[in-house]
This record gives sequence, structure tokens and C-alpha cells, in this order.
Amino acid sequence: MSESRQLHLESVDPESVRWPQEYEPVVGRSVIEELRRLSRPLQEKSWANVNSTADGGGVAEMLRGLVPLARGLGIDSHWHVLQGDEPFFRVTKKFHNMLQGKNLPLSLEEIFGAYLGTIDENARRTFITSDLVVIHDPQPAALVMNGVIYGNMLWRCHIDTSGPQEIVWRFLLPYINHCAGAIFTMPEFVGTGLQIPVYQIQPAIDPLCEKNRERTLEESQDTLDALFEQEGIDMERPILAAVSRYDIHKNQATLVRAFAQLKKEHRYDPRPQLVFLGNTASDDPEGLEVLEDLQKLADGDPDIFFFVNVPDNDAVVGSLLRVAAGFLHVSTREGFGLVVSEALWQGTPVVGSRVGGIAAQILDGETGRAVDPLDISAIAEAMHELLTGQERCVATARKGKELVRRQFLVTEQMRRYLCLLRYYSHIDRRAPEFRLSELTYSEVLGAMRPRPPYFP
Repeated sequence: MSESRQLHLESVDPESVRWPQEYEPVVGRSVIEELRRLSRPLQEKSWANVNSTADGGGVAEMLRGLVPLARGLGIDSHWHVLQGDEPFFRVTKKFHNMLQGKNLPLSLEEIFGAYLGTIDENARRTFITSDLVVIHDPQPAALVMNGVIYGNMLWRCHIDTSGPQEIVWRFLLPYINHCAGAIFTMPEFVGTGLQIPVYQIQPAIDPLCEKNRERTLEESQDTLDALFEQEGIDMERPILAAVSRYDIHKNQATLVRAFAQLKKEHRYDPRPQLVFLGNTASDDPEGLEVLEDLQKLADGDPDIFFFVNVPDNDAVVGSLLRVAAGFLHVSTREGFGLVVSEALWQGTPVVGSRVGGIAAQILDGETGRAVDPLDISAIAEAMHELLTGQERCVATARKGKELVRRQFLVTEQMRRYLCLLRYYSHIDRRAPEFRLSELTYSEVLGAMRPRPPYFP
């Protein structure tokens, strides 16, 4: 990589603060008091996050809620973004797909040139020191061995790694084991060969951000009017929405096929519409290719619409979820699927696949309808239920919203990170209750030693 590029980690959103009391009307006083209690001895502590994009994708969205809230709780919190070019993001997208089980070729040139070369270039102009440093996903993983990050490093995996290709997992494993711990979304995602403590933290949405704030049906329709009129979408006809990155694992092609089967088997008046809304993240160069394939598959169906990178994306997504008769998310592999919680939070009935983190959000018959991601007939039947059984479907969505309130809001995610910061700062000796692995030998020895008097 050329020296003139001068790649380096960029700081994101360095000034914003979100005060914890702002969340009290949503989650209740006891939740906020617990956050304040946990953060009280952490006022002089620091927490840094490192990922590979500031826009697009669930990781960036979560950090936009977590970092300001941590500052509001008195923690010196920062967010750094790794810089890279198209070859780097192509190989890390390949890492992502291989970690999710896809068999792809991986060359030494890609590993040592596109990947490690970019990591080294970033490391030359990087120095991070913090009490806790969370490294998100495989893109920045190799930074941990470059001697430019000082503090308790934790590798946070947001990917479904339940069946990874062994070559890429073995390549990343030394970097992961160099950290003080690893965080996974689901217990079944924990890979083999880990020699460090393992924790479970599930992703979460920020109920106060533009996308997830409460909005009326009329307000949502006003937001969508111009966009829908431009594309010929009729607000008076039922809408089935699918919101996600354009990605092979998001399985949008199956939705197109199921919608075609739905229209063949049933006659509706008025006819339903299928609306895809997606964005392209800077660390995902394959998105536009997937979109082109989907448009070919739709073959000019006048009831199927595709959007990508629309202006005011957050307002449009929130409004689309609010007006939709149902939301569809049938990924074949999924670390979590934040958009499922976003749809439930808007009170929208959801059809989701029995895959990864989606299964933790969609309990079949209780919080939504769970389907096999490749069963076109079952998905078409679930679409039909969304269009004809609204009262029952809305009742499940109402239960789903309460599940999100209890488990999948940023306040619960923050609680767990505060517990980790306390644990690695030696404020708490007992491992957090969301620990998945046994105590390591060094942890047992450390717990047995008396603390020096100058430690907090």
C-alpha cells in the first residue's frame, strides 16, 4: 500500500452526549438508577471502540447510541474508525462471508497485501490507550498485535460464526486470543480454540434516535409521500417491507420468489406491494452487485420496488416500518438482525427466519412468525397471514415490542458494558452474570491475591 495514502484511525462524533435521564420515560427509573450505580466508580475510566465504518450497518448504529450514553454517564468514551480501500474491504467482506460458512478462495496476496498491509498502514499513525478497548468484528482484529493499543482489549464478534470456514477462523484466532476477552451475540456463535474469557452481549437499538422514535401514522405518511409518489407506490395498498443491506445472506431473493408465489395463489384487492429498502456500507462493496441480481429476478414486477441509500434514510426507514402491514427478514445467516427489533418497536408484525439472533427476537406465535429461510411456500403463507390476519399479527407485534423493551434497548447493552469495565478495572471481582466461559487460571490466581491498598 502506498505510503502517500497515510491511512489512520479516524475519530467519530467526538462531542455528542446523551444523558441517561432521557431514557427514563422509555425504560423506567429503576433501569436508569442501576446504570448510575454501576457507573459511579467509573468516572475517571475510559472506553474506546474500534470498527471499520462510521455509516451503514448495525455496528455503526449501535455505537452512535452507546458512545454518547457512556459520556452521559461520566465515562471518557471514544469511537475510532479504521480506514481502508476497496481491496481491503473486499477481502474483509470475504472474511465475513467465510465466517458465516461460505466456501471462498483466499489468497496470500489478499491476506498479506490487502488486509495486513492496510492494518500496518493504519497502525503507523495510531495510538490508543484506554481502560477498555472493544475491537468490533474481523476488519480491525489484527491491530491488536501492532503494539498501538494499550488497555484491556475485547474482541466483539457481531457475526454468526456457528459454522465458519476453518481457514479464516484459524487465521483470526491468534489475534482474538491476544485480547483479554471476546464477546459474542449468541452462545452457539462461540468458536473453537478460544483461550480467553467469553461473554454474551446482544445488540440493541436506541429508542431515542430518529429511526426508532415514536411517530404517528400520519407523520410517517407525510415523510414517505414524495418518495412513494416518485416511484409509483400507492399508500392505500398494503405494503410488505424488507429493510437491510443488499447481501446474499439477507436472502432477499427468496422474498422475491415467495411474493411471486403469493400473487399466483391469491387474488387481493387492492394488490399488495413489496418494498425493499437498503443501504450500502463503506465496508461492504458487494451490495450493489446483489441489488442488480435482485432487480433481474423481479423481472419488472410492477408491485416490487427497490431503494438504496435514500436521503434522510433513518426517517424513511422508521416511517416505512410504521406504515407497513408487515416486515420480512428471512436471512440464511444472521448475527442478530437489529432491524427486527426496530420493526417490533414500531409495532409492526414481523416474519423472521429461525436463524441466529433473529430466533432470539421472533418467538413463533408469540412475538411474530418464524419460518425456514429457504421454504418459499411457508414464507408466502406467512405473507398471506400478514395481509389477512392483521388483528392477530398486531397482537404478536405488541408482545414483541415489550420483549425489545426488556432485552434489546441500548440501556441493557450499556449495563453489560459497564459491568465489563468494572470487572476489568478490578472494581468487581466476580465475573459478570453474562460470562459464557469458565474462569481462567490467571483469573483464579488474581482473585486469590490481596489487593494493594492503592487500588480502588
